[in-house]
Amino acid sequence: MLTRAAGMVAAFIAGLALVVGAILVVRHLTAPSKPELPVIPENRRPSVESAARACAPLSVPLLAAQIDAESGWRPDADSGHAQGISQFSPATWKEWGQDGDGDGKADVWEPRDAIPSQARYMCHLYDVVKAVPGSGTKTGATRLALAAYNAGPNAVLRARGIPEILETRGYVDKIMNDLLPKYRKSEEKYRRSEAKHDAGRAAASPSVPSSAPPSSDPSASATGASPPATRQP
Repeated sequence: MLTRAAGMVAAFIAGLALVVGAILVVRHLTAPSKPELPVIPENRRPSVESAARACAPLSVPLLAAQIDAESGWRPDADSGHAQGISQFSPATWKEWGQDGDGDGKADVWEPRDAIPSQARYMCHLYDVVKAVPGSGTKTGATRLALAAYNAGPNAVLRARGIPEILETRGYVDKIMNDLLPKYRKSEEKYRRSEAKHDAGRAAASPSVPSSAPPSSDPSASATGASPPATRQP
């Protein structure tokens, strides 16, 4: 009787373990996966990297985060009052749009024109907000410049800070608190990957042995006799 009871207990424990295991498997399969970091599209990277050199406050992650917030990297984005990958209004584009791809035309729909124009305009806005309280730190200046990009520099100057505009405040917060940290991590990952690839390519490249120049020593005979090794030219 005792043996039968022990067997029942063992069977119960085994069954319970199977149930718990199944629950854990289901929980693992249904748990939300960690979101991937955003990446700069490869066909946009040359423009972003070049544009980031326009002035000291800019960086590749900052411009990338701003483009992501503006258009989600869509060159055909059109909000009705702003156009293109960097979302310029017609009036702002008329003043700040430039020909970045060298085809003789400043085209708001062409990312190779719009991205350097975005950088150029941001550099200007950094200068504009220098007179605004809170611009004394890099973070403060960036928040104000982004606000000026979204709401216009006059709105920031009038408010003496970020205007009380929900869209503008949400725009600044989305870039600074969400997208910018992600793009910074993404760029760190990209740089590490590039460095690893460069190291791998360098290791795979065959080394070419250096050949000694022919001797000009007149003491060398026609029979191929070599000069003494200690001879100095």
